[in-house]
Amino acid sequence: MATINNVSVLGAGVLGSQIIMQAAYHGKNVTAHDISDELLAALSGRWEWMREHYRRDLPDFDERRFDEAISSIQLTTDPARAVADADLVIESVPENLELKREVWTRVGESAPSEAIFTTNSSALRPSDFAEATGRPDRFLALHFANLVWSNNTGEVMRTPATSQHAFDAVLEFAAEIGLEPIALAKETPGYVVNSLLIPWLNAAAYLYVDGAASVSDIDKTWRIATGAPLGPFQVYDIVGFKVVANVIRNTPDDEKLQHFGDLLVERGIEQGRTGIADGIGFYVYDSEGTIVEVAENWSAAEKLPDVENPPTEVNAPTDVNPPTDVNPPTDD
Repeated sequence: MATINNVSVLGAGVLGSQIIMQAAYHGKNVTAHDISDELLAALSGRWEWMREHYRRDLPDFDERRFDEAISSIQLTTDPARAVADADLVIESVPENLELKREVWTRVGESAPSEAIFTTNSSALRPSDFAEATGRPDRFLALHFANLVWSNNTGEVMRTPATSQHAFDAVLEFAAEIGLEPIALAKETPGYVVNSLLIPWLNAAAYLYVDGAASVSDIDKTWRIATGAPLGPFQVYDIVGFKVVANVIRNTPDDEKLQHFGDLLVERGIEQGRTGIADGIGFYVYDSEGTIVEVAENWSAAEKLPDVENPPTEVNAPTDVNPPTDVNPPTDD
């Protein structure tokens, strides 16, 4: 079995930063890469945001261990340097097929021949960019859920070309960094969690842009009717608007969903209000991540008058409560 000690994480955004800390907190040597010093400098704020969540969510949280993890993480904007000593490369860049192919081509040219490659892609099919790595037999998906330390599934999904050796090594690595390894039996875009979650989130978006109800009323209805702890727009805030907008761009024929994506950009991303990590998304949060109020620009139901309504009516059983632990889509 391959020994994985040196881990390179490509992409230090909302989820990438969580992956970096998850691996470092569990004793791995981690190198974090992003495209600018400014993005890497933002990690110091991410660590303190995560520290509060670790304290709250982990009964055995160790402050010193967390500080040691921070000090051990190496930062670089040089992609070749980032993967030079890697046993495992984890890619967590935006959900764009051509970008992923470009990144993996560079990685394949620079990483050690024995390195294993994984993608954290949310909904793209890994086999669609496996050849760009130059070693498809050592390439597969390791999918993290947002709020990694508590929503700690590690969905491990091979492509038809992935070797059994690489698959087993990544399952073992997932367990070593505190994840619950989930071995998927076949390649499935969206894995298990996002195959279930994305349609649910899209349904909430349709309700909102149809003017059916406000953000808070949609969430309240879901929580009361199902007993779930979170409504869909609370989950959107955990996922982060940038991730959602990138996923939405992969469904260009859905005009209503594209309109929702445009709203996320105009009302959120362009104003630096991308979700709970920024303290404001659909909701305003205090320093401990508790909702204070609905953000003003999302307080009323939207109405999209010029798009014909696609069929959004779903007949589902009303007497079955869905699982209450909701893991949002992850990738950037």
